[in-house]
Amino acid sequence: MVRRIHRGQGRSHPPCMRKAMTMHFVPTPIATQPHSARLRLGRVSMQGQAYLLTTVTRDRAPVFADFTLARAAIAAMRSCDDLGESQTLAFVLMPDHLHWLMVLRAPTLEAVVRRFKSASARTVNQMRRAQGQALWQIGFHDHALRAEEDLRAAARYLVGNPVRAGLVDSVMDYSHWDAVWL
Repeated sequence: MVRRIHRGQGRSHPPCMRKAMTMHFVPTPIATQPHSARLRLGRVSMQGQAYLLTTVTRDRAPVFADFTLARAAIAAMRSCDDLGESQTLAFVLMPDHLHWLMVLRAPTLEAVVRRFKSASARTVNQMRRAQGQALWQIGFHDHALRAEEDLRAAARYLVGNPVRAGLVDSVMDYSHWDAVWL
């Protein structure tokens, strides 16, 4: 014989189960998910694929307006190439963010960006006596460049950021960029 227990009859369920029994699952709309969670939706890491990555300093602080700190961050980015995780095609380090056009060599984008952020934060924060503070915001934006997209055009647009931002009149007057096509 099967005995059916209806809510309110028989044994009592703990409060957490009572709540779960009366609530329906409604998926969280993308607009209300945390920003970093939205950035991960649909992210696929493919070795040999060219990606344009953007990552931003915590609270958009212009940390890299300091020449020495900027060069330290660039050295950390270049170390990812030295370790065989990436092949940098072009980059521009702005005072409060990095645009990085690279070919992925490591298994995942997250691994490369994590290594770069960790190494740059450790070095930069030591130099500015801010150990333990967050240098970078959580997450990053990535765009996989399709085969028909022109890598040189993407690089030209990327390195033109300091001019468009009004930091310099000519990209040649800005110190924190490079491209393999020079």
